[in-house]
Amino acid sequence: MAPVDQPVALCASSDLLEGGDAVPFEVRWRAEPCRAFAVRWRGRVHAYLNRCSHLPMEMDFQPNRFFDSSGQWLICATHGATYRPDTGACAAGPCRGPLTAITVEEVAGTVFWRPSKDIQPEPTFDDL
Repeated sequence: MAPVDQPVALCASSDLLEGGDAVPFEVRWRAEPCRAFAVRWRGRVHAYLNRCSHLPMEMDFQPNRFFDSSGQWLICATHGATYRPDTGACAAGPCRGPLTAITVEEVAGTVFWRPSKDIQPEPTFDDL
């Protein structure tokens, strides 16, 4: 398993289009498997656990689709909770706090995410 401070390559920067489909990835959140996603909004990449803060359900209404029709908000397809794409803060609806953010960075055309104490990469066969 990657050390907490070791960035993990996620995708090419060009895979994330402004307000477009997300790039999904698998993580371990508090030792449990969980999906996460990265999106581009206003030129920057942001990543979150794919868990609505209202109820712990995945948010995408179609695979990798998190933006509402305006392209300005992330929306939970189940209950309509909306979140700011840049901070994950609740904007409207039945939220119980912000989305769980994952630190991301872009370096030389590649997007990386950074593990934390609670969010780790899924183990690979090499890790077992």
